[in-house]
Amino acid sequence: MNVSTILKHKGSKVLTRGPEVPLSEIVRVLNEYKIGSVVIVKEGNRVCGIVSERDVVTAIANNGGAVLDEPVSASMTRGVFTCTREDTLEKLMAEMTAHRFRHLPVVENGVLVGLVSIGDVVKQRINEAELEASSMREYIATG
Repeated sequence: MNVSTILKHKGSKVLTRGPEVPLSEIVRVLNEYKIGSVVIVKEGNRVCGIVSERDVVTAIANNGGAVLDEPVSASMTRGVFTCTREDTLEKLMAEMTAHRFRHLPVVENGVLVGLVSIGDVVKQRINEAELEASSMREYIATG
């Protein structure tokens, strides 16, 4: 299985904002949509950063509440790991585990085309395991 399978089921819509919006706007979006990250894009829907709940907490802890009025570009993670539609779930799990993040923007030709979370990966893996178990039971039953 690969990323395209996940996107086929969940869709490709990603909440994004530009690097100039205040961090408080990101906090509002995270809360309103009950999500864990917002992808920051520049012209042409090209990923230039990502802001997670952890980034917000770190920014406030290091700089105080005034950081909420600063542009998100001051607090976002710039070295964004991304994936493609062809990447396998195994590769995503390895990257997410090794680097300790929960969201991977899906990029093709430099343009954002989706977002995959660790929850999406786990859900897909559970579906695969259930399908495999069902197939095995059917095979055994028809013996």
